[in-house]
Amino acid sequence: MLLALLFILAALGAGMAAVGTLWTTVAQREKEAELLFVGEQYRRAIESYQLRGPGSEKPYPPTLEALLEDRRFPMPVRHLRRLYPDPMTGRPEWGLVRDAEGGIVGVHSLAEGAPMKTAGFSPDQEGFEAATSYREWVFKARASAQQAAEEESTDRQAAAGQRAPRPRPTRGAVSDNDADQ
Repeated sequence: MLLALLFILAALGAGMAAVGTLWTTVAQREKEAELLFVGEQYRRAIESYQLRGPGSEKPYPPTLEALLEDRRFPMPVRHLRRLYPDPMTGRPEWGLVRDAEGGIVGVHSLAEGAPMKTAGFSPDQEGFEAATSYREWVFKARASAQQAAEEESTDRQAAAGQRAPRPRPTRGAVSDNDADQ
């Protein structure tokens, strides 16, 4: 009887260890998914700040706080709802990627760990597959924010199943539909 009780306790202990490992894996994957979401929010906000800059010069934001309230306009513009903490560390600090003028062009986690996710990234996350640390997941604004805005517009139209509008024929011109009749 006592021997059976020991076997039951050993089996329960092994089961609890397996559940703990599974829970840790699930929690890690959730943090990674949140990091990808939050990183993309920062990337898009940086692009928006740079694209919507007044005048011909389009600087990058000097601080992350500038994304919350862009005071370059008469009415402040919000490029980001709030400053998100790094999901991997739980702290508000991020690694910053700066350009030659000191503007922020991207962010990355300060976590040292190795990513579990190694495939299935979006085109904007090119190079994440080969990353050996979360620090290498850099969410950097695309070289041309104008190009980024045009690509997003095209992506939204494609996702909605819309085609670009066809040009209207000028007066007296024959359209493709008229030629068939």
